[in-house]
Amino acid sequence: MFAVHLMAFYFTKLKEDQIKKVDRFLYHMRLSDETLLDIMARFQAEMQKGLGKDTNPTASVKMLPTFVRAIPDGSENGEFLSLDLGGSKFRVLKVQVSEEGKRNVQMESQFYPTPNEIIRGNGTELFEYVADCLADFMETKGLKQKKLPLGLTFSFPCRQTKLEEGVLLSWTKKFKARGVQDTDIVSSLSNAMRKHKDIDVDILALVNDTVGTMMTCAYDDPYCEVGVIIGTGTNACYMEDMSNIDLVEGDEGRMCINTEWGAFGDDGALEDIRTEFDRELDLGSLNPGKQLFEKMISGLYLGELVRLILLKMAKTGLLFGGEKSSALHIKGKIETRHVAAMERYKEGLANTREILTDLGLEPSEADCIAVQHVCTIVSFRSANLCAAALAAILTRLRENKKLVRLRTTVGMDGTLYKIHPQYPKRLHKVVRKLVPNCDVRFLLSESGSAKGAAMVTAVASRVQAQRKQIDKMLALFQLTPEQLVGVRDKMRVELEYGLKKDTHPLATVKMLPTYVRGMPDGTEKGKFLALDLGGTNFRVLLVKIRSGRRSVRMYNKIFAIPLEIMQGTGEELFDHIVQCIADFLDYMGLKGAQLPLGFTFSFPCRQASIDKGTLIEWTKGFKATDCEGEDVVDMLREAIKRRNEFDLDIVAVVNDTVGTMMTCGYEDRNCEIGLIAGTGSNMCYMEEMKNIELVEGNEGKMCINTEWGGFGDNGCLDDIRTQYDKEVDEGSLNPGKQRYEKMTSGMYLGEIVRQILIDLTKQGLLFRGQISERLRTRGIFETKFLSQIESFSRILQETVKELAPRCDVMFMLSEDGSGKGAALITAVAKRLQQARKDN
Repeated sequence: MFAVHLMAFYFTKLKEDQIKKVDRFLYHMRLSDETLLDIMARFQAEMQKGLGKDTNPTASVKMLPTFVRAIPDGSENGEFLSLDLGGSKFRVLKVQVSEEGKRNVQMESQFYPTPNEIIRGNGTELFEYVADCLADFMETKGLKQKKLPLGLTFSFPCRQTKLEEGVLLSWTKKFKARGVQDTDIVSSLSNAMRKHKDIDVDILALVNDTVGTMMTCAYDDPYCEVGVIIGTGTNACYMEDMSNIDLVEGDEGRMCINTEWGAFGDDGALEDIRTEFDRELDLGSLNPGKQLFEKMISGLYLGELVRLILLKMAKTGLLFGGEKSSALHIKGKIETRHVAAMERYKEGLANTREILTDLGLEPSEADCIAVQHVCTIVSFRSANLCAAALAAILTRLRENKKLVRLRTTVGMDGTLYKIHPQYPKRLHKVVRKLVPNCDVRFLLSESGSAKGAAMVTAVASRVQAQRKQIDKMLALFQLTPEQLVGVRDKMRVELEYGLKKDTHPLATVKMLPTYVRGMPDGTEKGKFLALDLGGTNFRVLLVKIRSGRRSVRMYNKIFAIPLEIMQGTGEELFDHIVQCIADFLDYMGLKGAQLPLGFTFSFPCRQASIDKGTLIEWTKGFKATDCEGEDVVDMLREAIKRRNEFDLDIVAVVNDTVGTMMTCGYEDRNCEIGLIAGTGSNMCYMEEMKNIELVEGNEGKMCINTEWGGFGDNGCLDDIRTQYDKEVDEGSLNPGKQRYEKMTSGMYLGEIVRQILIDLTKQGLLFRGQISERLRTRGIFETKFLSQIESFSRILQETVKELAPRCDVMFMLSEDGSGKGAALITAVAKRLQQARKDN
């Protein structure tokens, strides 16, 4: 018993001594937590550099856009081909993705060798070989009569401008085929496949093996948004926000970025981490000075690193009694599979002895322990370095999502990760230590990156088919130049109808005279009150105008108009308005002041003078009773009398569109049109008096409020109205009225989009066919969402230019709203009144 204890003590002591010896010798390979956090920060900086348009050319981590914009959603189905080129073997697969969201994938595959004379020979011959293998596979599987989409997994750095195109930046690993660099891989393969007249294949996607890994795992776990490969080479990809990718146009959604992290450190960023063994290995490689991070991590190099260390230790007498075998001098004699075998939990030491003996060495027990620990340090450093870079990616994902804590899945693949007994556990532990605020699941890609290429192809195929169906539906909204000319000409006819006495009663565009006869000339001055009613908010303003310098100062307060007031009685609405005026006057210390007032009233009114306006009909959700057919100025005066607190001089009632024109006309005398595209839509302009048959007199001009929202109420636009326009109209407060407004204004555009989204979802084209309860809610999709996605003003200006080529139009934004315009109209009216008195 004592002898057993003695032997155990001896072995433990021996092991401790050997481990300490190796630790001292390989001190620089052992990375502290502080060093790993520092490497993590360096990699974050490199990622940012790679994503920037100006900094990308000099970045070592290239952050290549892959044009993969979506992960599988379970609706993919069909038959696909996949090629996987990038490792020691080349694989062709047929992938059958099941229907009805069962997430079931069946695969048949065939491996083909990649001889050195092919992968290091002529590029044309390489792609002809790949095409020959594909043709052989299709022949064997009876697929030659089918037209099939194909995804190509190509495990080398490529710059892509679209999913089905990729220009090779550089070969890595053992590949060196001539004439391929800086050429499009897909074109090269397509050209080679044309020689096989009996196969019909459409290459839909070129993906990196890392992207393939992410997509494979994302098919099983929708949380997967990172892919990592630690095999012959190493790399990572992840889903980045489009707004952060300067290299690609567009800000909405996300795109998968292929980091190409193997080149991290090629600019010298890791020189303090690299050891003499890393430098020696790099000098003897096919690509000196390139892929320096990969050479410290991946399976192609770990065995060679161990060999160089063992050789140096033997030369210094720290191993094998100073003896070296000829095999130990041969490059590549120790492979990563040997490193993995030597680190096995129980049989590791026995494996170590066997491997060293096969190398012609006579290792002692101490030698075996030391060599095993060398393997541990080399592979542990590899896992640590991977963990630091992966932690940087996870941190970026969390920050992009603005989360305190991130839940995500990392798809993993690669021979080193899969065959090394300790590697996964070490990697996971270090990652979780470096990013404690990330809940990370590591998911092994059982079927390899080739399945991922098929999934990318399946997604691309699904998106392509969905896009065709969606485009067909949205084509209803894409008006041709001929249709737009037709709308323009119909509008012109309706404008003429509205101006003429005989046709005016039947006109849908009412062309209402506003009795606004002049524009501001700069001499206006004084204090004016303005009211602005036209939406769910009501504004009261005090406007101070100074002459000469065209200076306007405004003070305003916004009051809500509750729905029960909007749709109650007219008396309640105008009493509420007067209450708001009283509150404002009290707030401004103006109680009792006799001020001229301009009333912006943004609803169709028939005016007999500038201070009289009879409401024709409510729009924009207002339904107050006993108002239509009544003079709104009289109703306001009656409400002021009922309150009996103050009196106001109501000089002008104006439409908001007229107010907008006057506001801009104060700044630019060339302004003679006002356009509002808001809750509602309308336009006004200065018309020659001789053309206005509804008003006596032929001299000068008068502003006409077109009330164009009613354009099409007579059916003249039915040829361009869609089923969605009709659904929105039928569900509105005024069916059959304001049809043009319902196709153009903010109150309705979001609702049109909601109806389209529901229809697309019912057809299974969006949201996996699931309509949420919120989407069923009328009004939930607000028009502001559209303006965040699309630039309306640009489209408006370009279309006007196309349809009115002989008009040089400048668009001027009314910064201060129509309330200021009402005050200016009041000021102009007071000026003209005074001029008449003086005359």
